[in-house]
Amino acid sequence: MPQQPDPQQSRPQQRGPRRPTRTSALVLVSAFAVGAALAVPGAAFAGDRERPHGQGKPRADVVQQGLDRLVREDGVPAALASVTDRKGRDRDLVAGVGDLATGARVPVDGQVRIGSNSKTFVAATVLQLVGEGAIGLDDPIEAYLPGLVRGDGVDGHDITVRDLLQHTSGIRSYTDGPPFLQDGVPDLAAITDWYVEPHELLDLALAMPASGGGKAFAYSNTNYLLAGLIVQKATGRPLAEAITERIIEPLGLRSTYVPDRGERAIRGPHPHGYFAATADSALVDVTDLDSSQAWASGDIVSTPSDLNAFFSALLGGKILRPAELAQMKAVITPDGLPEGFGYGLGLTSTALSCGDVAWGHGGAIAGYLTEGGVTDSGRAVTVAVAALDVGQPDTTAHLAELVDTALCS
Repeated sequence: MPQQPDPQQSRPQQRGPRRPTRTSALVLVSAFAVGAALAVPGAAFAGDRERPHGQGKPRADVVQQGLDRLVREDGVPAALASVTDRKGRDRDLVAGVGDLATGARVPVDGQVRIGSNSKTFVAATVLQLVGEGAIGLDDPIEAYLPGLVRGDGVDGHDITVRDLLQHTSGIRSYTDGPPFLQDGVPDLAAITDWYVEPHELLDLALAMPASGGGKAFAYSNTNYLLAGLIVQKATGRPLAEAITERIIEPLGLRSTYVPDRGERAIRGPHPHGYFAATADSALVDVTDLDSSQAWASGDIVSTPSDLNAFFSALLGGKILRPAELAQMKAVITPDGLPEGFGYGLGLTSTALSCGDVAWGHGGAIAGYLTEGGVTDSGRAVTVAVAALDVGQPDTTAHLAELVDTALCS
């Protein structure tokens, strides 16, 4: 059994300064409430499930070494990865411990909360409806949600569906203030049991003035609350049902689901998820979470291999028609974010060190950070860590570096 970390030990020393990366720029702002223990694993475990392309025995490699470093040097309790290489072979790798209280093993390809990766599921659902003529991408959101979007500098007549999907609406993120932030510090652990309706979250956002950039890119979780409401208006059915019937079930993503109303526990095998608000805070177990606080902006639960399958199917044209996929991939390059980064309609592009491009999104939610990407050549990787530790911002950069390593090796 792995050695149980001592929660009273100090945090590990952080590595030296890093240049900004896509993850450090985006995932921290996409955490649904952003703006520890020394985790010493007694052992790390690698696994290769019986999958269509999987072959060979578990083996340590550059990805395994990267997971080990995330646990050893960044102090995350658990790290998981699923990799599809250039020959189509799949492998699943883990490191650390799945539960700091018991020292339990990390489940291979375990379920995690995927945070803002959920936005890509929502965007794909919207774009399917665009292709069917049920939603107009450049229609004002007033056409679908009349009278709903009104605030200081915000009017639903002036904001299109496209603006929501590419974060150019000017609507502030509902996570920019209380109860998600208290005196500027994330306070997620205090609201893990809070059930809230989407309209209540929208009210929090509309109580704040619009962002000052007009149609400039400004990442906002509120945009996807509104996109989810538009899906419901266009279909006459709950958002969860639309995502499940249009994407999850057709792709056979057996370990992926949208939580039910009020559901707090994760259904399948999973590492426990932890949260720390500051560098001086201890990690708090927030595995059981009422993710209604994220809803369309980040409530889906999945596994690394299912996320690889989803993004690969999306980029492979199995979810959207060519016209809508082209719209999704038409990225803008926001000022202030790293060179080589683009944001489309719920989909990001990142220039890799080997000259290729990774398509994906990334996500952060209380308990979990997830990053990954797929390439046009068919390679794919998803890496997840079982902690959202605001006091350890380098972790997000290290995740991005590991994704680059996996896709370029």
